[in-house]
This record gives sequence, C-alpha cells and structure tokens, in this order.
Amino acid sequence: MAKAKVAAPTMLSRPVTFVTGNPKKLEEVRAILGDSIPLQTLKLDLPELQGEPEEISKDKARMAAKEKVNGPVLVEDTCLCFNALNGLPGPYIKWFLQKTGHEGLNNILKAYEDKSAYALCVFSLALGPTVEPISFVGKTMGKIVPARGPPDFGWDPIFQPDGYEQTYAEMPKEEKNKISHRFKALDKVKAYFSAADTALATDVPK
Repeated sequence: MAKAKVAAPTMLSRPVTFVTGNPKKLEEVRAILGDSIPLQTLKLDLPELQGEPEEISKDKARMAAKEKVNGPVLVEDTCLCFNALNGLPGPYIKWFLQKTGHEGLNNILKAYEDKSAYALCVFSLALGPTVEPISFVGKTMGKIVPARGPPDFGWDPIFQPDGYEQTYAEMPKEEKNKISHRFKALDKVKAYFSAADTALATDVPK
C-alpha cells in the first residue's frame, strides 16, 4: 500500500495582514507581490513615532501585533531623505509634504547645491505579539527636482531616481515597481518567506 504523502508546511498558512490606510500604497504593494504572499489589509490608527526609520517601523509592527491580529503582521515606513540635510525629512516626510507641498520641499534645498536624495522603505514583520519584529530595508538613490507628473501619490513627482529622466510620478507603474525602494524591500520580504518555507519543507518526515 502506497504511503500517504505529507504536505509540506508553510509559513503562509494564514494571510499576512498588511497595516495601511493608503489605497495607493496598497495598490503598489499588491502589484509588486502578485500572488507570492497572501495578503489581507487592516487600517489601524498607529501613532506617528519619532526616531530612526527601522526602529519606528519595528515599533509600529509591535503595536499592530498587539491589536489581536490573527497571524503575521506587516507594516511599512517610508522616508524621503535629502543628503544635504543629513537624511531629513526622512520618516517625517509625510508632515513636511502636508505643510509645504512639492514646491516647499524644493525650496528647502534652494540653499544647497546638493540636490541628491534617496527613497527609503522599511517593512517590519511581526509573527506575533511577543516575537521581535524583523525588518527589510530597500533604498533607491536619486535627486529632488521640480514636480513633474500626476500629483496623486505623495512625493513621487519630485523624486527622480538615478539613471532615469522621469520622476517616479512620470514613470509607468510597471517600471517604477521594478526599481523602487518599496520593490527592493518587498523583494527581501518574499525571499524571507521563501527561505522559511524551504527550511520547513526539508524537516517534513519522508
């Protein structure tokens, strides 16, 4: 009689809960991940924290994991960092943008010759409320330019990645999603789950 096959275990037996209230961000994350990770979303009013990007992201993941989420929790913190300002506005870019707009962000750099910048994305994954979150960081280098392209997604119109003549906002979504800071971070998230599943599968009794 043939021996029954044992199903390989998986880290993704339950969907990953991505905490966001930003529909544009969610659209981009889904486009990048495709079917590689089952995703469900949850909107939580997490506090806007201060500190270094990775610590902010991890703290948000800890808070989200305590909200009785059934399964792994993924949160994201995104930064726009001006080299002339030693990394500012960084994690506070959302508030700078709300107060000054795209033109104001350009004006901040008028006193500096250096217009270079980098877009930084930190995803933090909490597998449970008592488990230390894991972080995945993606960075894309570029420069700050006068706003070009649709103004419907944050600071995309003023960030022009190195090697391109278009801003994020001007680029086709498919192209942006191949080189963006968000793509680079999510690629590491996918690799983490893939490696974890491979490790689990090798432990299945033959």
